[in-house]
Amino acid sequence: MTYVVTDACIKCKYMDCVEVCPVDCFYEGENMLVIHPAECIDCGVCEPECPAEAILPDTEPDQEKWLELNAKFAEEWPNITQSREAPEDADEHKGEEDKYDKYFSPEPGEGD
Repeated sequence: MTYVVTDACIKCKYMDCVEVCPVDCFYEGENMLVIHPAECIDCGVCEPECPAEAILPDTEPDQEKWLELNAKFAEEWPNITQSREAPEDADEHKGEEDKYDKYFSPEPGEGD
């Protein structure tokens, strides 16, 4: 099992999860984070830290798409180990549906 970041993170990117991760397995895209499934130790400390409830175990139903997306972009995006401020409009997008189709960007973020 591993944890995955879902589209609930897109345009929110709160980063509370980054600081608590003991193995630094988060990677930053332009408008979301992903977890590297091969680096995640399944400790679960990140899941309750996410205000957008975007982090789920890959054993939850219908998480295959997110597992693939996390694995792909964790290889392409820079590692992030220190949190920064969330985007100014993060709260406006919290809980919004279908964010992947509306907003997903494959571009990398800043990283550390």
